[in-house]
Amino acid sequence: MAAVADLPAIFLGAFLLALSGALMPGPLLTFVIADSAKRGAISGPLLILGHAILEFALVFGVIFGLGAFLKQHLVIGIVSLAGGCVLLWMGVSMVRTAGGLSLDMDVKSSVMKMNPVFMGFLGSISNPYWILWWATIGLGYLLSSLKAGYAGLLSFFIGHILADLIWYSVVAGAVSRSRTIMKQKHYQWAIRFCGVLLFLFGCWFLWTSYSYLN
Repeated sequence: MAAVADLPAIFLGAFLLALSGALMPGPLLTFVIADSAKRGAISGPLLILGHAILEFALVFGVIFGLGAFLKQHLVIGIVSLAGGCVLLWMGVSMVRTAGGLSLDMDVKSSVMKMNPVFMGFLGSISNPYWILWWATIGLGYLLSSLKAGYAGLLSFFIGHILADLIWYSVVAGAVSRSRTIMKQKHYQWAIRFCGVLLFLFGCWFLWTSYSYLN
């Protein structure tokens, strides 16, 4: 009975912890803003689906000992290097092709053509700080929730994903509503802005890789 009584506390703790992380800007937020300007409010849930699939796999990996592996400087450095390169490419591509984009669904940019579920997956795995969070804060809370058994683990995961889903759905909905007053040039400048943000995140992650690999 004690374990059952702990479940609401596990859920609430996971929700608040995840929400504090979701509110911080990162590649995933940038993807949500860029894609929802094109696709609408559905972009939020779709990107979080890709994010959730990756986190579901990672949770099981952490349970079976992946946490110690993720903490290694070499692993964080390699992820930072690969993620930084991907984000640099995506940022440059979005800035370069923004002038040819339109608010209809005739998308010519290779980045903006991506499936939003895949974008959610990519936006998470390219961020070394997401992996570092799971190897430290996430691991500690996950192990604590396991004291309540698999029900505790499920409460943790649902609370964690729900926080992401609510926040990014709110962002996507707000951006989507702005489409009714957004002009073509405003949309193109919004994509350029998102591209610059991704480029800056890429530079930051490359600098992170240098600090971890040296």
